[in-house]
Amino acid sequence: MSSSNTTRRKPHRHAHLHIFLDTNQAIIQEVVEKEEQQTRVPMLEDCLNLLRGETDEKRLAGLLLVTRCCDKNDQQSILKVYHAVGVRFLDRLLRTGVGKGSTANSGSDNRDAYLHLCITVLAAFCRVPEIAASEDMVSKIPLIFEIMEKEASSSILEECYEILFLTSSVSDKGVATLFESGGLRLISIQLPSLPDGSQVLELSLRLLQLILSKVSVDVIIGRHLPELATMVVPIARQFALFQNALKFDLLQLLCVILSSDHSVPLKSALRAMSDNKWSAYVRAGIMDILQNRVAAEQKIQALIVAEAMLAMVGEGWLIGQLDVPDLTKSFPSERCLLLVLESARVEIAVLLNELAYLKYEAASSNPEAFLLKRRNLAIVFSLVENIIKLISNLSEDEESIISEGTFTKVISGLNETVEVVLEYLKDAKDHGQKKGDDLLASVRLVGSYLAETPLASKEKVEELLDYLLSIEGENELSPFLSRSFLLPMICQATMTTEGVKMLASSGSYKVVMGYFVQLVSEDSRLSEDSDSVLLICDTVINFLLKREHIKVQLDEAVFVQVLKALAYWTEGTSDSTYIMMASTICSLIFDYTSEKALLAYPGIDVSILHKLSQLIARSLVVCAQENCNNENSDVDLHQIIAAGYSRWADRFPLVREVVGR
Repeated sequence: MSSSNTTRRKPHRHAHLHIFLDTNQAIIQEVVEKEEQQTRVPMLEDCLNLLRGETDEKRLAGLLLVTRCCDKNDQQSILKVYHAVGVRFLDRLLRTGVGKGSTANSGSDNRDAYLHLCITVLAAFCRVPEIAASEDMVSKIPLIFEIMEKEASSSILEECYEILFLTSSVSDKGVATLFESGGLRLISIQLPSLPDGSQVLELSLRLLQLILSKVSVDVIIGRHLPELATMVVPIARQFALFQNALKFDLLQLLCVILSSDHSVPLKSALRAMSDNKWSAYVRAGIMDILQNRVAAEQKIQALIVAEAMLAMVGEGWLIGQLDVPDLTKSFPSERCLLLVLESARVEIAVLLNELAYLKYEAASSNPEAFLLKRRNLAIVFSLVENIIKLISNLSEDEESIISEGTFTKVISGLNETVEVVLEYLKDAKDHGQKKGDDLLASVRLVGSYLAETPLASKEKVEELLDYLLSIEGENELSPFLSRSFLLPMICQATMTTEGVKMLASSGSYKVVMGYFVQLVSEDSRLSEDSDSVLLICDTVINFLLKREHIKVQLDEAVFVQVLKALAYWTEGTSDSTYIMMASTICSLIFDYTSEKALLAYPGIDVSILHKLSQLIARSLVVCAQENCNNENSDVDLHQIIAAGYSRWADRFPLVREVVGR
């Protein structure tokens, strides 16, 4: 191998560098000193001549000199050096430094030195995109991983990350190789222990960001769920700590990871973590974003992450304490709540205005822009609905952790936002629009708020109620979900005579009764939703109980359809609550009709009346069978049924006959 022994048999191509490392260190030093004596600063051409030399001693000496004379930003010079040294020599040098070959145990000290040299040179080469994208550099990625695993605390770790980042950033094949070779696993192991604020930490985060930009999150969750869950924790921490441009990159990372349609397993893994400080870090980072002037895209990303956190850990996240030792700043517990609400309110106003323009005024359609804005609208609507839920729960808590002033601010903000949404819906009504997921989402928001404050926006709600109940989602064949969303609010309204009068005078009671029929019909699977069934029953009972106090002519045919639905719904059920509620509705409707009048309606025959008679009879004995007491709500219903029976029994001989058996 040595130039002084030309008759020696040529060694194995991976082994001769090991021999060289043990025997010819002095020769390298001699070559370097000789070159430095000839000129104070080695010239690039001198280095290139050495790199093209016939012996490894000269090539290594050339590499050592290159690190002293070549500017790392001079891409033309670096490219010349790369071509001069050759791919095969660098590959052999790298493998020898790793310890691969037949003499892996020899010259370990020298091997470490030349490994560092090789990594430094490779990092410099990768700053030239043409070199970084080459097949040669991409093929070295698995070997770089191996070095990083062995040298986790070494000074060359940063340069290894730099090689990976530069190679992958200019080559899709590089990203694929990085991912398939276990890049995520390595990053997940090293990321938590990398020093705060270090360059190697930044490189690792940018590398992760690069992978997520090229590989579907769904694929990553499917193949690397534990690793991804592990990485969310240090990402969240750095998101809170960084106060530079990287904060926005981490925001984007969290946005991509947490907002995936297939992130349910990831969210479950995060919820199961014993250390929940990561959620406090996310909250601190979100607050930093929302309380500063940032681009609209970054603000919506922050709101997307906030919505994902609420879906994962609950609305209490908005008022949690920032009890994290390494966060020096502190905020009032309700600051996050107010920031999220105010930001969401602003976005809602802007998005609704932009959507209205695209739908009714734009000269040409832009489906992509419309879908994006509608998606963002769903996010901010969800945030506001979570805040409504939070405020509702806190209002029932005597030891609420938010002040009365904050509570007032939130209510005022919600009132204003609901007004804006109702204006959007009125605009849609004026344009003859009844179908759309944006309209359906608007109804859901209005319904969730008015269920808590039924008197809010009273006049506008009365004006629009019939229209609101007619709105359909994109994939609905008839209105159903809009009625489901408004049902809690309508049930609250029927608790007052004024609310019942509003339903009656507007004609909306017909829709409510139709929804009842739809929900309990014998062929409807939706009857399995017991909460909705009980709520609609309460609504109908409230309406019928107060009917005598309103002076509005009602369409009796609507209630005949309710009776028909009751007959089939309760025929096969043994649930006493359903039996009692259905019988109560039946009894209250019988107050305004007779057996003879009912038989005159199409679809009502003796068999229907017989089913209703059996329903009344069963309900009258339920309390006796189940030992009803004064604390049981069935007692009240039994009293309504019994009192009604005494009023109308003479008009219903068939019912009287069945009950008397």
